[in-house]
Amino acid sequence: MIAKISGGKSTAGLIRYLYDTKKAKDHTDPHLVASWDGFAPDPGRADDFDTARKELVADLDLHVKQAKRLGRTPEQHVWHCSIRAADTDRHLSDDDWADIARRVVAATGIAPKDDPDACRWVAVRHAPDHIHIAATKVRADLRTARHWNDYLTADRELAAVEKEYGLQQVVRGDRTAAKRPTRAEQEKAKRTGQAHSARERLRTTVRTAVAAATSTEEFVRLLEAMDGVRVEIKHFPSGDVRGYTVALAGDINQAGEPVWYSGSTLAPDLSLPKIRRRLDATDYQQLQGSRETNPWHRATASTERIPHHLERHDDAAAQAHLAAFGEALDALPLVAPKGARSHLQQAAAQFERATRSRTQPDHQHARALRGAVRAILREPAPRDGALLAMFLDAAILVVVAAARWHELRHHGQQAAAARQTLSHLESAYDQAAALPLAALTQRRPPQHVADQHIRHLHRAVPEHAGEIIEDPGFGALSTVLADAEAAGHDPQRLLQQAAHQRALDDAASPARVLTWRIQRLAARPAPSARARAAQARSGHANRPHHGPFFGAQGTPMGTPTVPRSGRSR
Repeated sequence: MIAKISGGKSTAGLIRYLYDTKKAKDHTDPHLVASWDGFAPDPGRADDFDTARKELVADLDLHVKQAKRLGRTPEQHVWHCSIRAADTDRHLSDDDWADIARRVVAATGIAPKDDPDACRWVAVRHAPDHIHIAATKVRADLRTARHWNDYLTADRELAAVEKEYGLQQVVRGDRTAAKRPTRAEQEKAKRTGQAHSARERLRTTVRTAVAAATSTEEFVRLLEAMDGVRVEIKHFPSGDVRGYTVALAGDINQAGEPVWYSGSTLAPDLSLPKIRRRLDATDYQQLQGSRETNPWHRATASTERIPHHLERHDDAAAQAHLAAFGEALDALPLVAPKGARSHLQQAAAQFERATRSRTQPDHQHARALRGAVRAILREPAPRDGALLAMFLDAAILVVVAAARWHELRHHGQQAAAARQTLSHLESAYDQAAALPLAALTQRRPPQHVADQHIRHLHRAVPEHAGEIIEDPGFGALSTVLADAEAAGHDPQRLLQQAAHQRALDDAASPARVLTWRIQRLAARPAPSARARAAQARSGHANRPHHGPFFGAQGTPMGTPTVPRSGRSR
């Protein structure tokens, strides 16, 4: 059930609308199901409709008129709450709706239980699936009702109603979602032929600028350089930047002035102070290279560690990694092939909701991924989709793990957003991976080399060897193993490292999982002959690698386990 609460100045206007059956075609059989005392006039059941309607308005406004004589009337004395059931819910009886109305007015403070001075209210039903509660906010003692946070209190009460009545349980938020476009903004977008409102388009633009910037100053420069976007920078008296507002070129109000949006009205995390905290937590060494020089490999390594971070008991760090991953998704459309760009844009838009919760992120924990993503944007776009597919292969697991992390913390909207992201990422992965996998398969090594790789598989991953060999992606896997061996790597050891770094139980294509990981592992310098001899003497070369796997900066990556609610590629 969903509640929508608004205020107004005219009791008569609201009652007229609730009982109207001419202009509002979906209003059928309007009638009262409950009222403050159970005896309110019901125009829908009266012989003289107009007289009963005037009596109802007069009764509701009684205390308002008394307070007006004393100068105590609130500016908007009408309280209006509509409550709608889900399309899949059974039709409730009038008695059911009456009970729900009484619970809501009590929970919100309009008419607390057993309060003789409570506000006057009525519940009108003019359609099978919803009711409207109309109330005046002046109590019998002529004080104004205390109904602060009424939307939240009504929402909590309706959540209890859903459980008790066996109705569909609506996914509820925690007030960290970006503000939705208003009806006026939506209608304006339709009139101008736009699929999204100005608010939504500006939100995407600002998020992209944040993902690309390395400092607040660069963020401002990027915004100002974008076509079709107007920017106003606010300064303190000292001259320091205080904030910013943005507007779309050509988006004007009735007075012909630009419609400006501050960052915080676009999304809670797009205010300038919050953007500055995120940009200050970027590893700038990643922009200049590290032991693992390819920034795509560094970004993939950081992404693969996120499920492990989500399993720890540090929610502030986990939230920071999700926010940084969201920035990575915002940046990907800038460097992705045209065919995958649309899916990536939709994935970024969906996952945006999963990047925020009531948990305050400690952004210092996600410095490496932020730095790697910005390094990617400062290099030429890859010629094929192999690097993107490698990253998306890891990103899919992050989204599955993020959905589970939010579910465990009862973040309903965020978990739903993560699940909706998954299909878009999988489509982008399929688009990006098709050509590079086909090219690898065409270079499949001779059968006697493939037979050696089969033996390595039986030793390294005996529980999955048969499935991998039958996998259509085995040809590509065999090719990257042959390439790695030619570069001086030990194929069996690479298989052990790859298999123990990422679970294969839920993989839709274990061969593809191993292909991307081995390709990245093999990009590192191969160990010298002396190092290989030392490994052999120590007995590690022929033993599965169960310890921590070391990533781009020599830090242990751990061995994350993947939630089984979903299948990786």
